[in-house]
Amino acid sequence: MSENKFPYVTRLDVLHRHLERVDVPALAKACKDKWYNQTLCRVNDSVLRLGIVRGQYHWHKHDDDDELFFVLSGKLLVDIEGGGSFELQRQQGFVVPRGVVHRTRAPRRTVMLMVENAGIVPTGDA
Repeated sequence: MSENKFPYVTRLDVLHRHLERVDVPALAKACKDKWYNQTLCRVNDSVLRLGIVRGQYHWHKHDDDDELFFVLSGKLLVDIEGGGSFELQRQQGFVVPRGVVHRTRAPRRTVMLMVENAGIVPTGDA
């Protein structure tokens, strides 16, 4: 599933089932999109998503869900409305609490993992 309202490739289908290998480097190498989000697998009531990003996401929030960003390569900036900006380098993570308005920015190609509730809408709550 892709959300056409936004210029991002967002795939909410679960790419891997239990007992299947997840090969993040191969997926990242194959990706040609500027802003790509793919659900990799489900773990209980959460999902692990792969984000391959460059540029800026829009401001948004998730009323009922926390969101974890963990950078594998590149650099990610997480801006918090009224609260500054947090810079994440390789092997660093950050949790945005539910209800907090935020956006992410990547000045260069960045590969990250995200852990979220399986029912979250990646583009935010209306």
